Amino acid sequence: MSKKECIAMLLAGGQGSRLGVLTKEVAKPAVSFGGKYRIVDFALSNCANSGIDTVGVLTQYRPYLLHSYIGTGAAWNMDQSDGGVSILPPYATQTGGVWYEGTADAVTQNIGYIEQFDPEYVLILSGDQLYNMDYQKMLANHKRHKADLTVAVMPVPWEEASRFGIITQDDDERIVKFTEKPNKPDSNLASMGIYIFDAKLLVETLKADAIDQTSEHDFGNDVIPKLLADGKRLYTYEYNGFWRDVGTIASYHQTSMDLLGANPDFDLYDTGAPIMSNANTNPPAYVGPNGSVEDCLVGNGSSIYGRAVHSIISTSAFVGEGAVVEDSVLLPGATVKAGAHVVRAILGENSTVEDDVVLGSIDQTKDTAVIGNDVVVGKGE
Repeated sequence: MSKKECIAMLLAGGQGSRLGVLTKEVAKPAVSFGGKYRIVDFALSNCANSGIDTVGVLTQYRPYLLHSYIGTGAAWNMDQSDGGVSILPPYATQTGGVWYEGTADAVTQNIGYIEQFDPEYVLILSGDQLYNMDYQKMLANHKRHKADLTVAVMPVPWEEASRFGIITQDDDERIVKFTEKPNKPDSNLASMGIYIFDAKLLVETLKADAIDQTSEHDFGNDVIPKLLADGKRLYTYEYNGFWRDVGTIASYHQTSMDLLGANPDFDLYDTGAPIMSNANTNPPAYVGPNGSVEDCLVGNGSSIYGRAVHSIISTSAFVGEGAVVEDSVLLPGATVKAGAHVVRAILGENSTVEDDVVLGSIDQTKDTAVIGNDVVVGKGE
């Protein structure tokens, strides 16, 4: 293996239990999003667009779909022998097998992967966030400060700051305080869970953390506070673009709706930094003679014979004659049969809403209706 300046470790083992039925069978990074993508596409595309060509993907919860989807990494131009994409699940050793115990532990168990490339820097990423970032700009900031660790941060509303790891910095972007989910935050700069480490320091720190009986082996709870207490050079890189962690059904639905309209918050059509996907090749979408589409993202292979309004119609989805779909997300292969009315709902992959069924409500005070993968909703359900 040739020496790499910077490699990425992509944490993609998240269960995403707050997404309910959407993650019953798949890990959160494998959940479909935006018509033709899966959530993991965004971090992988960011790596490809940033020239980071060596990515270790750390999987754990229900990994099969994620493994088969990522494959050789060809969809993100990473199918190469010297680096590329490597799937790194938990594995058994002579002393037995063990699940990853925390974000830091997941990387610790794969130190051998890092060391074989002898990088100068290691980029730590989450596989379940939606954003578009040039990591080279963050790396340049890291080098400029001669930092040991750089943390990507973004301003959040003050009333939401207690939900995040909060950074306090000086006038030169140096971190002077890091507090995980403080009751009374003294800053509104939130950690995005995106880090660039000096590689040698990362390896040393993780090996020490692994034998620390008091540690939870987590970057936010343990590693960063320890480095700060040791006087290491910790700096921030401020990001001000679109970023979402769709951790709940409500945020998943709202973020999907944010993709629509004339000037969406997140532009999926940015040719300068394209979001790449391993979606299977499908024929073009078809709108039937009585079908209509208004303010929708429509995936390849979908067929619309009814009416779709302000919705995400994913690849190979179907909307029957006289059916109406509005303010909703149809994941790949979802079917809405003739005469059905679906509003403010999320339909799982290959699910079916039978003829004339009414699902969901325009009432904003009610929860978004969610149907799991492969579920059939019949009359009276």
